[in-house]
Amino acid sequence: MGDVKVHQPVSPVRNFFAGGVGGACLLLAGHPLDTIKVRLQTQPKAAYGQHVVYTGTMDCLRSTVAREGMRGLYKGMAAPLAGVSPMMAIGFFGFGLGKRLQQRDPDSPLTYPQIYAAGMLSGICTTVIVAPGERIKCLLQVQSTSGLRKYSGPVDCAVQLYKQQGIRSVYKGTVLTLMRDVPSTGVYFMSYELLKNTLTPTGQSVDELSIPRILFAGGMAGICNWAVAIPADVLKSITQTAPEGKYSGFRDVLRELVREEGLRSLYKGFSAVMLRAFPANAACFLGFEVSLKFLNWLAPDY
Repeated sequence: MGDVKVHQPVSPVRNFFAGGVGGACLLLAGHPLDTIKVRLQTQPKAAYGQHVVYTGTMDCLRSTVAREGMRGLYKGMAAPLAGVSPMMAIGFFGFGLGKRLQQRDPDSPLTYPQIYAAGMLSGICTTVIVAPGERIKCLLQVQSTSGLRKYSGPVDCAVQLYKQQGIRSVYKGTVLTLMRDVPSTGVYFMSYELLKNTLTPTGQSVDELSIPRILFAGGMAGICNWAVAIPADVLKSITQTAPEGKYSGFRDVLRELVREEGLRSLYKGFSAVMLRAFPANAACFLGFEVSLKFLNWLAPDY
């Protein structure tokens, strides 16, 4: 495999702050389709002679807007908004740290497997924030479909979960979050670095890449990420929104889902995921790169 050229020392600290900006951009661009994805993934199988709640991505979009207005697409946004900037900040920090640990000197090239390993470290670092944030987000997104308003908001949801079974309930789905994020985040960062290098014209530095090329590389990295992540994400969404005691573990969820709906059920919400992946991650990496350039100018020694 080729090498990734590193033109200046990797700063995990600058990555942290630039990643926070990137995370905010990602959420604002991608949350509406994330709501649709979760509702498609968690809708129950139709009983004999009945129809499913949503027939697909566009049907879910139309039904949500008709019933709840545009605000319905942003249900559950407060929880990830409070967590996504620090989560992405920690994620980019972990990625920068992973690269820094493998970098012999500022000018030494990193191989793509090393970039993948740094991305996996990022996935591990973010789980402490991602798992409870996703649990709360999914519950708030799904309750509108059920017609039962159990939680008034993210704080109320977190408090009720904690009262039920303590911190274990808040972190329900953590193993599946790791199974989703560790390999997929490795692919995410590796594909982004690969595309950036591929799109850099001969004789130019990767740091001079144009905005349209950054957007394309970031968007495609998002698609690569979700192509790997979606089966574990489906299992995670079902696990995190299921009533307590329904499943004994993720293997139980997997067996029941495949038995009742087949292997295709592991790709529920695929269209919504892919429609969201490109613009959301294009916005994320553009926000990250612009912020990083500003921080490199403002605080080059940190």
